[in-house]
Amino acid sequence: MLFRVDPASAVPLGDQIAACVRGALADGSAAPGERLPAARELADSLGVNVHTVLRGYQRLREEGLIELRRGRGAVIVPAAAVPDRARLVERVREVVAEARELGMTEDEVLTLVRTSLSAT
Repeated sequence: MLFRVDPASAVPLGDQIAACVRGALADGSAAPGERLPAARELADSLGVNVHTVLRGYQRLREEGLIELRRGRGAVIVPAAAVPDRARLVERVREVVAEARELGMTEDEVLTLVRTSLSAT
């Protein structure tokens, strides 16, 4: 799995790291059960702080894409739907970014989502 970050980007580095993993899951270059690089090792290779990597990994854990275990590190959850979930998370992030560009409030976005959910 290839990790790249752009320090000049407005996107926080931790989010960029999480996006690398989501992208790898979505395109099949990473698979459920695969172990991610140790946070310290990845931080050294990217030239970022270890806490930056941990923030990215924590975001992935909150999204249900990886498990973090002491002594075992970060592992992609062993679930068949992980690639689909990763693609969905990316699309949701794109929608949220577009909504922010349009000046929508969080409540307006949530109302749109709830309306869409109830329509199906």
